[in-house]
Amino acid sequence: MTNPRIGVCSWSLRPSDPRQMIAALRRLDIAAVQLALGTAPAEPSIDRGVVDRLRNAGLRIMSGMMAMAGEDYSTLESIRHSGGVWPDNTWPSNRRHAAAVARFAGQEAIGLVTFHAGFLPQRRDDPGRSAMLDRLRRIADLFGEHGVDLAFETGQETAETLADVLAQLDRPNVGVNFDPANVILYDAGDPMQALCRLAPHVRQVHVKDALPADSPGAWGTEVAVGAGAVDWDAFFAQALAIRPAVNFVIERETGDNRDGDIIAARDVVARYLSAQ
Repeated sequence: MTNPRIGVCSWSLRPSDPRQMIAALRRLDIAAVQLALGTAPAEPSIDRGVVDRLRNAGLRIMSGMMAMAGEDYSTLESIRHSGGVWPDNTWPSNRRHAAAVARFAGQEAIGLVTFHAGFLPQRRDDPGRSAMLDRLRRIADLFGEHGVDLAFETGQETAETLADVLAQLDRPNVGVNFDPANVILYDAGDPMQALCRLAPHVRQVHVKDALPADSPGAWGTEVAVGAGAVDWDAFFAQALAIRPAVNFVIERETGDNRDGDIIAARDVVARYLSAQ
């Protein structure tokens, strides 16, 4: 198997059952996975079966991923209003879901869970920011009770805003899952400048590439690693200097050649890690 610091997102593999997930990881020669925990509260027996089967196969769960209810990624505007902990109408169910995922992750010794917090308002005096901070503190404390760390996905706000929110949040178990492609997809700044600003908070990295949108207010385009706007030489020069050292999880959400794109990304990461 390849370098133990390289993993892949389970949702990028599109498995229908644990057997398919294990087969895909072996086919791709990747020994670790970030596991989507969306069904853990509703179907704990199924998800515990996934965890047990992965570990019995000698595969490692690097982290988990928690999705929020009601998120609509159709457009930038739709996800702005439906994403993360922002909407009042989904907050009660998301709070219950977070409690269940935190309990599950703690029981299964999954030490890190990532999720999209939602579009964080830039100004400290924005009432929406205060409400989101209150909700994020509650979620952070739920996970902290079970010894689990959280990492917010990057991209939906600038690195400066995210760093300021983390300072206000003031929870030692909360950091950042840095995704350079998301910074491009959401038009949230320069990925290298964002990584430099957020490096002290980074707990995990998503390896993904993208091209910027042709016009303001539109989505950018996810592409295979190496075909986008991410400067991987500059990126890894910064990312490999992060301490404590972080893992690199490949995420590929589009494309007709998932296996080929994931293998190519795996080889890119392995090359930089071997040269470290």
